[in-house]
Amino acid sequence: MGKLSTHVLDTMHGKPAQGVLIRLYRLDNGSRELLKTAATNADGRCDEPLLQGETMQKGRYELVFAAGAYFAALGIHGGEPRFLDEIPIRFGIASADENYHVPLVMTPWTYATYRGS
Repeated sequence: MGKLSTHVLDTMHGKPAQGVLIRLYRLDNGSRELLKTAATNADGRCDEPLLQGETMQKGRYELVFAAGAYFAALGIHGGEPRFLDEIPIRFGIASADENYHVPLVMTPWTYATYRGS
């Protein structure tokens, strides 16, 4: 079986983003089911895979990263409302036997993602 993981990098400060709250949802026919809530560790990663074993299933998913709260905790506010508050990334898992890594690189004003290894 494969697994789903993530990694968050704060490119404003050039370091892993520790303490980012992440919510994982499964999307199905217009509904959104919360599967897991986690926070990043000192390396910007979660302590365990977000999905693995029986929970790793083919389908559509969404990761929501609380970027605004992370930067606010560092004293970076940038005005209200925040330009980036929560960053949603929707993606598909085509094979539960493969590893899916969804990293996020972010600043208070921009972000990027890709399918990592």
